[in-house]
Amino acid sequence: MKRTAFFISDGTGITAETLGNSLLSQFEGITFHKITLPYIDTVEKAQAAVEKINAASESDGEPAIVLDTIVNENIRDLLASSNGFKIDVFSTFLKPLEKELKTHSSYTVGKSHGIIEMNRYKDRIDSVNFALDNDDGARTQQYDRADIILVGVSRCGKTPTCLYMALQFGVRAANYPLTDEDLESPRLPDVLQKYRHKLYGLTIDPFQLAAIRHERRPNSRYASLDQCDFEVRTVERLFQQQDLPFINTTNFSIEEISTRIIAHTGLIRRLN
Repeated sequence: MKRTAFFISDGTGITAETLGNSLLSQFEGITFHKITLPYIDTVEKAQAAVEKINAASESDGEPAIVLDTIVNENIRDLLASSNGFKIDVFSTFLKPLEKELKTHSSYTVGKSHGIIEMNRYKDRIDSVNFALDNDDGARTQQYDRADIILVGVSRCGKTPTCLYMALQFGVRAANYPLTDEDLESPRLPDVLQKYRHKLYGLTIDPFQLAAIRHERRPNSRYASLDQCDFEVRTVERLFQQQDLPFINTTNFSIEEISTRIIAHTGLIRRLN
């Protein structure tokens, strides 16, 4: 079965996308064609959105799913006139909250993703810059400022995990790649010894690692299954011998990897 799903917002659309994807992921037997329409903040834009919803509903032979986080009541009413199945996120959740808190919502556009607190926004940017500056062991002299240092073989997911933790949680995350030379020793590299309390290991299935590396350097020793299998087995043995916590990233998304690491280590989130 195929259905079209619209995520509509008068802001970035991030909230509608996040909630919508979480809800739709529960329906495994249906293929969703997802369309995000951000900044629908005028009647003209809303009318154009209605036309797209109606066209998709007619093409699918079923009403399009519409999840919106629109503040303006007139625009919400216009979207409700479409042929889609509409879920109004704000009215669904804010009305009960208003009743419980005994006060009215501000109904402000872009409230959750705007720069409301400059210090929190600066923490986010500083953390992202730190992750970029300390990618692949580039500046080990800054490790004293790191909240966490991810270690693992090349292409096991260290960089995207660091960037996600920085952007979403304001965590200062560095990463260090364990090379063939590092894996010749049963000890951690000297540069990591004094920071072992900050270390967290990442590992991966050798077959998946080989596939990832093959996209970067096809038909190379670096991408061969034998090399990947050797590196993964050796690094996992090192983690166990050094009593370092680690996670196998094979079946987890970057979001899951990051959240599991933070939960396991008890790292403080600077952004909530």
